Amino acid sequence: MKSITIFTPTFNREKTLGRLYNSLCSQSNPDFKWIIVDDGSGDHTSDKVQQWIEEGKIEIQYYYQKNKGKLAAQILALNYIDTELFTCIDSDDYIPDDAVEKILRFWKANKKADSAGIIGLDAYEDGSVAGEQLPDKKESTYSELVDLYKIKGDKKYIFDTEVYKKYLPYPYFENEIFHEVSWIFTLIDQNHKFLLSNEIYCIIEYQQDGLSNGLYKRYKDSPNSFIEYRKIKMKYGINKKVVLKNSIHYISSCLFAKKWNFFKGSPNKLYTLIAIPFGVLLNVYISRKVKQNTHRIKQGKLI
Repeated sequence: MKSITIFTPTFNREKTLGRLYNSLCSQSNPDFKWIIVDDGSGDHTSDKVQQWIEEGKIEIQYYYQKNKGKLAAQILALNYIDTELFTCIDSDDYIPDDAVEKILRFWKANKKADSAGIIGLDAYEDGSVAGEQLPDKKESTYSELVDLYKIKGDKKYIFDTEVYKKYLPYPYFENEIFHEVSWIFTLIDQNHKFLLSNEIYCIIEYQQDGLSNGLYKRYKDSPNSFIEYRKIKMKYGINKKVVLKNSIHYISSCLFAKKWNFFKGSPNKLYTLIAIPFGVLLNVYISRKVKQNTHRIKQGKLI
C-alpha cells in the first residue's frame, strides 16, 4: 500500500490538470497514489485521464459523479482513501518535484500519537508564499492558527486519514454546491494538533472562475452548510470574539436559509440574541455584494 493519497476534485479543468499530472510523474518519491473525482466535467477530462492510466507512470484511480461540488467529491474520494495520509491538490495547482518526499520524511520524523497531520505552505509560481509563513512552533490546532495567530493565506493540509475519518460524516445538503469544507477542522482541534512545517508543498494558481472568487455567493447559495459551520465555531470558539463573529454570520446564514427561529439549534443562545441586529446588517451587505458582482459579471468585468 502507498503511504499518501493525493486527491484532486476537478470540473472542466482539462487544460490545467495535465500540469498537475506532470508534476506527479516527476516526484522523487513515488510512494503515493492519485485519486481524481470528476465532478461532472463536460470537456475531455475523462479521455485524458484514461490515457494517463494506460501510460502506467503513476497509480491513478478515477471516479465520475454528476456535478455536486467539492465536498461531494471529497466524500466520494474518502470511500477509497486507505493510505496513512492524504491531501487535496486542486486541479489548477501542482506540486514541487520533491513534495511527496519532504512530506513523508517530515511526518516520519515528527509525528505523535495524537497528530492530526501536517500544515505546510502554498506558494505562487514566483516562489512567494501565499499569505504568510507559519509561526515558529512545532504544532498547533487549526483554530489557533486562524483565530489566535491570525495566519493569512492558503496553506497545504496533509491529514492523518484515520484521525480525519473519526469526525465524519460531514453535514451535507443535496441542493447546495459550495459547502464550507473546513467544518471538520474545529472538531479535530478538540483532540488533536497539526505539525507545522514551513516547507512549500504546493504551487497554486487561482482561476477566475474558482471558488475563491465567489465567497459572497457561497454564503448566499449554501446557507445551510454555513449554518452548521458557524454552529461548530460558536460552540468551540477559542475566545468571545470568535464566538460573536460566528454568531453574526450564523444569523445572516439563517436569513438566507429562511430559518426565522434563530434560537432553534443554536449552541449559544445569549450570543445569538446579541448578534441578531449585526447579522441582519451582514445579510443585507452580502446580498448587495452578490448583486454587484452579478452585474459586473454581465458586463464582463468579473468571472
